[in-house]
Amino acid sequence: MTIAALIVAAGRGSRASGPGLPPKQYAALAGEAVLTHTLRAFLTPPIDMVLPVIHHDDRETYRKATTAISDPRLTPPVTGGATRQASVLLGLEALEGLRPDAVLIHDAARPFVDAETITRVANALLLSPGAIAAVPVADTLKKATKTGHIDTTVERDGLWRAQTPQGFNFKLIIDAHRRAARDGRTDFTDDAAIAEWAGIPVALVAGSERNFKLTTQDDLAMAASRLLPHSGMFETRTGTGFDVHKFAAGDHVWLCGVKIPHSHTLDGHSDADVGLHALTDALLGTIGDGDIGSHFPPSDPQWRGMASSRFLAHAANRVAGRGGKIVNVDITLLCEDPRVGPHREAMQAAISAVLGISFDRIGIKATTTEGLGFTGRREGIAAMAQATVQLPLETIALR
Repeated sequence: MTIAALIVAAGRGSRASGPGLPPKQYAALAGEAVLTHTLRAFLTPPIDMVLPVIHHDDRETYRKATTAISDPRLTPPVTGGATRQASVLLGLEALEGLRPDAVLIHDAARPFVDAETITRVANALLLSPGAIAAVPVADTLKKATKTGHIDTTVERDGLWRAQTPQGFNFKLIIDAHRRAARDGRTDFTDDAAIAEWAGIPVALVAGSERNFKLTTQDDLAMAASRLLPHSGMFETRTGTGFDVHKFAAGDHVWLCGVKIPHSHTLDGHSDADVGLHALTDALLGTIGDGDIGSHFPPSDPQWRGMASSRFLAHAANRVAGRGGKIVNVDITLLCEDPRVGPHREAMQAAISAVLGISFDRIGIKATTTEGLGFTGRREGIAAMAQATVQLPLETIALR
């Protein structure tokens, strides 16, 4: 199932912004725009493509907010409409040519959505044509009179607070939105309401209390306090990675993002770039986020022949999503040949382009094993990598 994420970011957010302030989706949060945090949350499996819908006045603001994101899954934004409902329809129509099987629609002003919530909604679409993240109502509810007094207590059993993402079979939800537009229905408060109106069954899956929507300036202040309880304080973390690929028939190898002519190729599901695979694991290790295989399973055919720079970009985005800063990376290649020295600067350039760090923060080394072992017998290449990052202490407090 191919899944697209549609991030709705065309609103003006008047309650959270003010004179001279940007719309809330571009408000600064831990040094980055709210929208940047939200986009990063969706640049991860099982999402295959991410399409933002933005206001026509925000093109340059959007460009600046997303400069640090390097991921081919993020597609160029489209311009939204006068209402959220109109913006979603425009986004769905822009996605139609990409032919996704399903779409997850999410508000840009919910930057704290986690991977688990996204995955739960996506997985629910295997069994239901619609599914939304939601939280059971825990507070006692009161219905008020016109004079502001309590009229009655509302039974809360079975009541849920709807969140986003809200996921749907793509064809069903775009048809429902088009039908609503033709019928002049512009009063729906979310996409699940349109689905209900169109007769599309919608399942409820567990959301998260952290996945709250930034609506007012108080919300922005609370979000900042959650991210920055120890403002300016960082912890240094180190992660390591190791990978091996054997040789197969071919005429080149990919090493650290560089294509090098060789008598053989490296055998692997992707491009088998042993250096970038080890470095990807090292970066994921700094935030305790599994390994390359858990994010990009070799059993999944969509990763066949994939450039390993994409895996590295994903790991870097996961680190950045935790507020992390990559301090330096260091790779050692273990092989008898090819020679690495002539390609060292090209390798540094390739890694620099993905991670956004300078050459002097990228170590590339090579060594032989003096004819010993499988590398000594020229049966394959191994790589060791180490990554050092700085993580704000709030990351520790929130995880």
